[in-house]
Amino acid sequence: MNARLGALVLCSFVLTGQATSADVVTEWNTSAGDIAVAAKMSTPSTNRMMAIVQTAVFEAVNAITRRYPSSRARLDGTPDASVDAAVAAANRATLSKMVPSQQAAIDSAYQAALADIPAGSARDHGIAIGEQAAAAVLAMRADDGANAPEDYRPRTTPGTYVPTALPVVPQWPQRKPWVMTRADQFRPGPPPALTSEAWTRDYDEIKAVGGKNSSRRTAEQTDIARFWEATGPTIYLPLALSVADAPGREVTQNARLLAATSQAIDDAVIAVFDAKYHYGLWRPITAIRNGDIDGNEATARDASWLPFIDTPMHPEYPCAHCIVAASIGAVLQAEVGDGPMPTLTTTSPTAPGVVRSWTRVDDLVQEVSNARIYDGVHYRTSTEVGAAMGKKIGELAAKTLLR
Repeated sequence: MNARLGALVLCSFVLTGQATSADVVTEWNTSAGDIAVAAKMSTPSTNRMMAIVQTAVFEAVNAITRRYPSSRARLDGTPDASVDAAVAAANRATLSKMVPSQQAAIDSAYQAALADIPAGSARDHGIAIGEQAAAAVLAMRADDGANAPEDYRPRTTPGTYVPTALPVVPQWPQRKPWVMTRADQFRPGPPPALTSEAWTRDYDEIKAVGGKNSSRRTAEQTDIARFWEATGPTIYLPLALSVADAPGREVTQNARLLAATSQAIDDAVIAVFDAKYHYGLWRPITAIRNGDIDGNEATARDASWLPFIDTPMHPEYPCAHCIVAASIGAVLQAEVGDGPMPTLTTTSPTAPGVVRSWTRVDDLVQEVSNARIYDGVHYRTSTEVGAAMGKKIGELAAKTLLR
């Protein structure tokens, strides 16, 4: 491992409590995540960035190793090209375009990586292939809709005050997906009617265990809630690295796995924001403070109720954490197949020093779902619907990329 990448991975170990490097692909994956954190990118934008970066890396590596069928970038690689140089060049080119504020760190990591590769045609060819892959993927995603104008209009009557903080990425439903055919491909049916038994059940559950000062939430549940308050690739991609670190893995395998995982996450977020803005369901803090006007006599109002964590700035239904966890789980399950699942491990910036692990994907997804109820930001039905959507998207990503 070169000095700069080694320093970045060591930094990740100090910050997160775990080292996640198996080869040059996973080393750079960790570094790209650190760069996104340093840039303070939003979670949706970071998901998009990581999908672009990891897809370019896979295209570059596969062009050299030819392990898998010809991919969408259709690059002309040469077997003598340096994989390490190609990975470094693909990362530098994509990150430079997408995170220009971190150019100094990007260039430093890139130069350190090249310093460990002997000069010559292999390095030169690797750099050329990495840059070509990056250019191809960046061009492919240039008009994916991420930069479309934000035209969200708060629902109100003339002259009536509404909170002025605008919701997150209302343009995301217009984005071009990676493996889905369209953003609403897996759009679920509507949430429960406010007069239904399901709504009453969901309302009472989160009101009881999701409140800021709930006496019904156990200490263990509070720890889980705090852990999963974090969002973004920094908490989710280490799960994929748990598989990538398994013995006997090859660099193209890991490049493909991280591309599939990152694309599944990005598509899951596109799908969930499509559903969120389509249905526009109120969050628990709004519902519980307005329990007297929902037409349901069984839902008692609490005028001062607060959730355990701050409520995210976008509609409630379905659960975004749940769809992401399930999409990753489906990709990892497809990669492992019928064999034993490596222990999936990750850490969280909102629970410093805590390491959580699972040996079953279903247990991971269930914990994430429960956590968002303990957090006071999602109803039970929303977690179940989000997880079901995520599983379908992850299976589609696996079918598309892990064939």
